[in-house]
Amino acid sequence: MQLKQSKLEGLSEKIFLDRYAMKDPDTNNTKVGDAVLVLTKDDPKFPAKEVGTVVARNGKQVTIKLRSGEMVESSIEKLTLTKEQSPEELWDRLAKAMASVEATPEKRQEWTEKFRYILDDWKLVPGGRIAAGADASDELTLFNCYVVPSPHDSRGGIMSTLSEMTEIMSRGGGVGINLSSLRPRRSIVRGVSGSSSGAVSWGGLFSYTTGLIEQGGSRRGALMLMMNDWHPDVMDFITVKQTMNQITNANLSVCVSNGFMKAVKEDLDWELVFPDTSDSEYDAVWNGDLDEWKAKGKAVKVYKTVRARDIWHTIIESAWKSAEPGVVFMEYYNQMSNSWYFNPIICTNPCGEQGLPAWGVCNLSAVNLSRFYDAEKHDVAWEELGRVVRYSARFLDNVIDKTPYHFEENKENQLNERRVGMGSMGLAELMIKLEIRYGSPESLEFLDKLYGFMAKESYLASAEIAEEKGSFKKFDAEKYLQSGFMKNMVEAFPEVGAAIQAKGMRNVTVITQAPTGSTGTMVGTSTGIEPYFAFEYFRQSRLGFDKQLVPIAQEWKDAHPGEELPDYFVTAMNLSAEDHIRAQAAIQRWVDSSISKTANCPADFTVEETERLYELAFDLGCKGVTIYRDGSRDVQVLSTEKKEDKKEAEPVAEEVKPEQEKVENESFEAIGSALAVNVDKKTEQVFDNQYKRRPQVLRGATYKVNTPFGMAYITINDLDGIPSEIFLNVGKAGSDVFAMSEALGRVCSLFLRYGNHGNKEALLIKHLKGIGGSGAIGFGANRVESIADAVAKSLEMHVQANAAAAAHNSSAYVTAAAEAAAHSHAPAAADHGHDAQGGHGHGHSSLDLGTVSKDICPSCGSASLIPSDGCKTCTSCGYSRCS
Repeated sequence: MQLKQSKLEGLSEKIFLDRYAMKDPDTNNTKVGDAVLVLTKDDPKFPAKEVGTVVARNGKQVTIKLRSGEMVESSIEKLTLTKEQSPEELWDRLAKAMASVEATPEKRQEWTEKFRYILDDWKLVPGGRIAAGADASDELTLFNCYVVPSPHDSRGGIMSTLSEMTEIMSRGGGVGINLSSLRPRRSIVRGVSGSSSGAVSWGGLFSYTTGLIEQGGSRRGALMLMMNDWHPDVMDFITVKQTMNQITNANLSVCVSNGFMKAVKEDLDWELVFPDTSDSEYDAVWNGDLDEWKAKGKAVKVYKTVRARDIWHTIIESAWKSAEPGVVFMEYYNQMSNSWYFNPIICTNPCGEQGLPAWGVCNLSAVNLSRFYDAEKHDVAWEELGRVVRYSARFLDNVIDKTPYHFEENKENQLNERRVGMGSMGLAELMIKLEIRYGSPESLEFLDKLYGFMAKESYLASAEIAEEKGSFKKFDAEKYLQSGFMKNMVEAFPEVGAAIQAKGMRNVTVITQAPTGSTGTMVGTSTGIEPYFAFEYFRQSRLGFDKQLVPIAQEWKDAHPGEELPDYFVTAMNLSAEDHIRAQAAIQRWVDSSISKTANCPADFTVEETERLYELAFDLGCKGVTIYRDGSRDVQVLSTEKKEDKKEAEPVAEEVKPEQEKVENESFEAIGSALAVNVDKKTEQVFDNQYKRRPQVLRGATYKVNTPFGMAYITINDLDGIPSEIFLNVGKAGSDVFAMSEALGRVCSLFLRYGNHGNKEALLIKHLKGIGGSGAIGFGANRVESIADAVAKSLEMHVQANAAAAAHNSSAYVTAAAEAAAHSHAPAAADHGHDAQGGHGHGHSSLDLGTVSKDICPSCGSASLIPSDGCKTCTSCGYSRCS
């Protein structure tokens, strides 16, 4: 075991004081000598807080000496004043609070000591709501997250759900809502002789309200919105975040069934359906459970029949663009669920790791695996880990009896099932200590052994508590042991099945792998089951912009100056996305709930690769999958570049990149350097040395491509037989599309002509191909997703044509281009000596709407603004520039 690390510094101390230390709500109590958190930058988007000590006070004004030594003046209104200054004070409070529900004074004393032991040195790190709320307030829930019932399909029902959500969030809980109970857009609402605005629009209401709620004085609301794959509005739901300012304060996931995945794999049609709302019992019976509705013999209306693959591809493309929506394999989840026989899972919490029934709750804490390395044996300290896991099971079970309940339905549900979620953090740090490379075949075997051991110990502990205190109310041994999870558990560990048969089971589920982003950062270890994001990175949060160094990597570098980190020092971005998924699947085998895990992908990860990854997750038995393609969102919490307040990016030195990434990174860094240089003599010399100036004459070809924005004419010219510049002509002069196309051409030309950095044209194709916009045109190999995609396809065909011409030692470029087009299904090149306007769009008539020059609608953001009656009108939302 290692030395205790209870002292907190830097960002760790800020997080502790801001989120988890017991607060003094009356800052008038501030006195000289108090350690406080002071708001040093009051910016709604990029705030900053610092820790300091009050050295003087004059009325409402205080002087604070920051940890950096800087002196600042502040008003007491900008302070966070805490009653706890150290982790030891927190541990004492939590141990006593959780032991207080034991039946006798002797038991309370015993478990106060045992709980204090597992809390000491952060061996068990309680969930954020437990740490912040236990014995701190009778109003603050100790449960991290809730799932409320799907809204009743009426105005009153929606408002009731909104009220429930608001009450939960105001007390510190996140909320999950499945919107599938709400009727689809434009369906008839007979009571008011109108039509419904649809499930997605009501999701926008829940999202907006979430953004208004300050939770327990320390954080904003957290919301998960879900929709089932059969709902007629599912396509709108998948793409809603691509429309500006709609559902900006919620995570989104689609609930996918086994039948849907079968239809995807076999390329079958898929029906989008909803109950017949004219049924006389609709208002009384319908609750969002389509199977239950059908089982009662009720009619279902088919709204639309589509290819399952069209829905699947839309999910994939949207996830590729912005990491959302996630996917939860909900039917499989319920097959594996221990509550399958009495309480179906309908939604997950906001981070996706805890699937819950209506009125279900998250009850989370994490075992800090970094504390269980046995240096003498170079192994896991198995005995101590088992002891901490067993004590932690009781700690979490006691939370159920300790927390205040603000809805009787929550209390009734939780006492019926006593759901808890023990997780882990520090996995990546432990594996580095053991010199096991995350994602390797060896690591998968280790993960199976480690998490199998923890599952066995936690289940045996729950059975022992049941023998002493009784099983959860809905426990039925025969049915309980028939769940998919328990069949696997009993097969691997027969002693678990025997213990449950003999003693019962205290908790319906025991294990949940939550992300632990804030708590993991606070205690200075890797978060959740994730590898380290990087060994040197920046973290943007509402506490400010902080540079983070990973201690275990820094210690190794200090001990081995000048040497590269060994290969078992691996980061999230070093791993392949498939490695992420395989690690998730190995751990999922031993998790009765689910996992919050992100498969990190490089920026050039393609849509096709994303699709294969999602299908791999399903095939390997994951309950859900979420990817994050680097840079796919404008704002990300962690980054390897310093981009605070829109300042110029400053690259951060990190571990050596894999060789295959080297050329790519050098090319982009070279462009960035060129653009950032000032115009002086030195700059001119550098630019002359690296930038290929354009000669008077260049030859090439022009490609006519039909795009979602209209016909594009893409001219590619060569320098010494290699593409060196691209010109784009799309839309009418003065339009936004024309301007952005010209800019894209200029940037592509700059990239192609700058420096000698490998196969630049192939790299450009790789980065532009497959980029999707608000629509696509064409089918199969002829499908064009966007103007960028059109450029990539044209450049690819151009390169093939050059290679064909070189192979035949021929200068007949147009002939070679036509041959390449015949094989690649790409658009043919036009000779510069001929009219580029002649001919028809590939695969479309000249009257096809796709050939009309489109611009971007300032109202809905789609590429649907077309000339109409002397004006410009949006074919998507109806906006007109003349109205």
